[in-house]
Amino acid sequence: MKNLSNMLKEAQKLQQRMQEMQQRLAETEMTGSAGGGLVTVTMSGKGELKKVTIDKSLVDPNEVEILEDLIVAAANDAKAKLEAEVAQEMQKMTGGLPLPPGMKLPF
Repeated sequence: MKNLSNMLKEAQKLQQRMQEMQQRLAETEMTGSAGGGLVTVTMSGKGELKKVTIDKSLVDPNEVEILEDLIVAAANDAKAKLEAEVAQEMQKMTGGLPLPPGMKLPF
């Protein structure tokens, strides 16, 4: 029984560390670039697209903001569809068993 108690305590510590890591990731932002910096994309640690910047030399200068907004919306729509697909596949794999509260896949 002592080993089981120790295992439960360790599992709780691990869960807390994972939650802290997820919180840190959620607050992190990363910027990637392409075309020698002509296009930049900023994403949250959760994979949410936050901002797209396109150098005006690539497009009509009067349409840049609209293009940027459309790229962000399309990327977020694709991400949402992907997450729904992953959830559906995970449900198939687990036979419909729910995950423990707070646990989200993929890790």
